[in-house]
Parts: sequence; C-alpha cells; structure tokens
Amino acid sequence: MRTPLACLLACLAALGAPADELVDRVVNHARAHPEGDAPASFRASDYRGDLRDLPIGVFDSGVGGLTVLEAIKAHDRHDNRTGAEGPDGIPDFQGERFIYLGDQANMPYGNYAAAGRTDFLRELILRDAVFLLGRRHLHGEKPPVKAVVIACNTATAYGLEDLRAAFKAWGLPVILVGVVEAGAKGLQETAKGAQGGVAVMATVGTCASEAYPRAISKVTDRPVRQLGSATLAAAIEGDPSVKASVRDIIRADVGDFLKAAAASAPDRPFDTVVLGCTHYPLVAEEIHAAFAHWRDHRASDGSRPYERLVAPTLRQVDPAAWTAEALWRSLQGANLMATKPSSAGDLFYLSVPNPAWPGVGLAADGSLSYEYKYGRQPSQVGREDTLNVPMTPEKLPGATAKLVREKLPLTWRSLQSAR
Repeated sequence: MRTPLACLLACLAALGAPADELVDRVVNHARAHPEGDAPASFRASDYRGDLRDLPIGVFDSGVGGLTVLEAIKAHDRHDNRTGAEGPDGIPDFQGERFIYLGDQANMPYGNYAAAGRTDFLRELILRDAVFLLGRRHLHGEKPPVKAVVIACNTATAYGLEDLRAAFKAWGLPVILVGVVEAGAKGLQETAKGAQGGVAVMATVGTCASEAYPRAISKVTDRPVRQLGSATLAAAIEGDPSVKASVRDIIRADVGDFLKAAAASAPDRPFDTVVLGCTHYPLVAEEIHAAFAHWRDHRASDGSRPYERLVAPTLRQVDPAAWTAEALWRSLQGANLMATKPSSAGDLFYLSVPNPAWPGVGLAADGSLSYEYKYGRQPSQVGREDTLNVPMTPEKLPGATAKLVREKLPLTWRSLQSAR
C-alpha cells in the first residue's frame, strides 16, 4: 500500500509537474516571451514548420569548440546521394549552414563547479542553447536552428539532461547532440577487440563531473581512469600565462597519470585514450608520443616500470569526429538534412562583458572579474551582464587566431567570409 506522500508524488508526476526548478524557470521564461523579443527567449512559431533548411547550432564555453565544428565540416563517412556507409569525397554536411557561439566572457566553465556554482553553470548552458534557438543578438537578427551541438565537454556533462528536459517541455523537434555521449559511442564502435583500460584525457573540470566514466559505463565494462590537466588546454591556445611547452605539459601529465595508475596495480594495460577536451585532437600526436615515451622509460635500476601499463598499440578516440557522426545519424533519421545547399555563409558569435549592466564587476582588462564571474547565483534568466556579438578573426587573440588558421582551415575560411 502506498503512503499518502507517494500518492501525491505520483499524481504530480502524472500532471507533468516540473522535476527541476532551475530548468522550469528557464522554460517558463521562454514561454512568457513566445515572440523571442526578450533575452533568453525564442520565437515559438519558428519551430512549427519545415526545419530542414535551417542552420545547425554549435556552442562551447569559448573557441575550443571550433575543433568540433571543423570535425563536422570535414566529416565524410557517407555517400551524399544514397546515405550509404563509405566516403564519397564530398563532406557529409556540404549543404548545411552553421551558427557558432563561444561563451568567452563566462569561461572557463570548469571553474564553476569548484566555486560551488554548478547551478549557475547549468543556467548558462541553457541560455547558450536558447540563444541559438532564437533570433536576437546585439547587432540584429540571426536565423533559428534545427539542431544544437554541445561542443564542450564540461557543458555536456552539466547541461545535456537539462537541455533534453527543456526541449521536451517546449515541444521542440530540434536535434540535440552532446560531445561526451558521442565520444562514448565512438569508443564502443571502434573497440575492434580492444578490451584494455581506457584513459580519458580531459580538463580538471570535466574529470570532476565524472561524465566520461558514466557515459562509457553505459556501453562497456572496460576499466576507465581519468587524466585531468589544469593547463594543457590553455597552453594549446597559446595563453601567455602558461610558461611550459605543450610537449612538456603532456609528458609530465602522462607521467603523473601512469605513476598513479601503477600504485593501484591495474590488471589490464591502457590500450585506448579518449581525447576528452575539444583542444586535445590538435595535439594528438604529442599525446601518443608521451605514452610511448613513458612505456619505454627506464628507471635508474634499468627496469621499465610503465611498460605493463601501456599496450604496444594505443588507440585514440576523438569525440569531435563521433559528434559529427552522431549529428549526421540524428539529422538523417529525422529527415532534417538540408534540401538544398545554403547560399548564406556560417555565422559566428562571441560573448563579451556588458559594462552597462547594473552591478557588473570588471577586471582591469575589461573582462568579468573572477569574484563577480564565479559569485553569481541563478535566478535572473534574462540577465544581460554579457552580450553576444559577431565573432571575426580580429576579435580572436593572436595565438588563438593562429591556431584556428593553421589547424582548422575549413572553419578559418568560414570565419573570414563571415566578416
């Protein structure tokens, strides 16, 4: 016999009572502005017709997600005419248009959990997606989107389920893809007999979320160990505050990882590395070289203490590539691929601080101060202490622009034409 409380909860569930106050607040805010004329809102009528020729939205906490956009643009795993498996020399998303948002003003996302502001991070992630769904930006209008790709591991970890709940509440026929689940699926599909340990290389924030171990556990029972780096992503972007070279950081991080693993005496060597940060595919060769270095490393007594921990053949899984595949499968399955090539170019946006917002805290360089950024609480869904503005090559820091130009040629070309 059920208790009165259990009966009440069951009745509330049957009535569709909201399971999460934070998500419910964002959902109701958007519902209160069905014309999309307020911050964090979208035009509901945009999602009642044929969505096939709308753009695909991609967002990240900064510009690291451009590596995911590049992977999507370069993806060629299917015949474009028939959809059959196998490359045909034509990118699978050849006819699609993209809208990218980098929430640069509010990054890094990984610090919110450490500061005890996970709920505010979740609100930021919801707002990122709503920006893509809507038409508003600082200097005019943009088109709505038919799909949202979370090109950020931390945002996927903390926001994917919230976005699923919000999209369901709004009744949106919009595709949603997260990079973490896609990476886990890629690990499963590329195992090909590999049953050794899985090393997940990610940022400290992503590791703290346990997103990859949870996602991987749903597709395999292989042992998983995480390697969280505090500085590698910044070093790859050319952050001048990071003095060590990318190669030295990777070698040190992998060394520390293997030393810790040796202490726990794993029963299976690591034979797969998941590149669990959007920046890491850019240094995939250096990561492979670091594992090889430590596998062959000889201690002072002549022994090779890490040889048994690293398999002779080490595979890498790039979640960005599998995000592209997950997006293709979802759009194809929902009959949402573009009906004709888009004549318009891609659009790129960055968030910037809004100095006119009441009480906003700014650092000397005009960015949000650390205390202000990580001291905020969720509640003001329509807050505009940051604004989304068009991203151009000139708005990127010099080192970042160089990285995009040299490593992400398809994206760089689109970014230049989006001036």
